[in-house]
Amino acid sequence: MGEQAEKAFRDCIPLFQALSDPYRQDIVLMLSETDSMTVNELTDKLPLSRPAVSHHLKILREQGILKMEQHGTQRNYSLALEGALETLKHLIITVEDRCY
Repeated sequence: MGEQAEKAFRDCIPLFQALSDPYRQDIVLMLSETDSMTVNELTDKLPLSRPAVSHHLKILREQGILKMEQHGTQRNYSLALEGALETLKHLIITVEDRCY
């Protein structure tokens, strides 16, 4: 695989890990259908406890898949895919150039 392709792939591993969980996939899909949701709104739609939903949101936020905005005591979560998409695009372009 070439050094650049290997680095691009390794840069994507945390993103792949974050998206490998079915509940995190569900969260991303739910947020793709709306502007934003709170932890409570997500918890109402998932078979998980509030702390478990918060844990999944933290992982998605750490990977730049979600952003959080605080409004008083409410935390609203929404998709922020630009960085993740750029990382994935870089991997695809690098693999096409180096390995295909």
